[in-house]
Amino acid sequence: QVQLVESGGGLVQPGGSLRLSCKASGRIASIASMGWYRQAPGDQRELVASISSNNIHLYASSVEGRFTISRDNAKNTVYLQMDSLKPEDTAVYYCRYSGGVERWGQGTRVAVSS
Repeated sequence: QVQLVESGGGLVQPGGSLRLSCKASGRIASIASMGWYRQAPGDQRELVASISSNNIHLYASSVEGRFTISRDNAKNTVYLQMDSLKPEDTAVYYCRYSGGVERWGQGTRVAVSS
């Protein structure tokens, strides 16, 4: 099965930056798309950013201009560069794989506070 492992979360001050990584292993479909989602306590899980197999990027309006999604196909890894972080970005961030089957990572926690 496809497995996803997120890393890079942590505690950061407002205005700071973090880079999240999601490494996929297993049988990776060539047409797979990847996405980052987040979920804060009491909220629904929401799409943050996605990247398709043909390199189309999508962003939630709340992170547009601050976050950047990218992928390194040789490493089967997708990244989320997060800049100008705000307290409202605090959440557990999940990596999602969509390539015939759907898989989720275990999540990595991001906390933005002074």
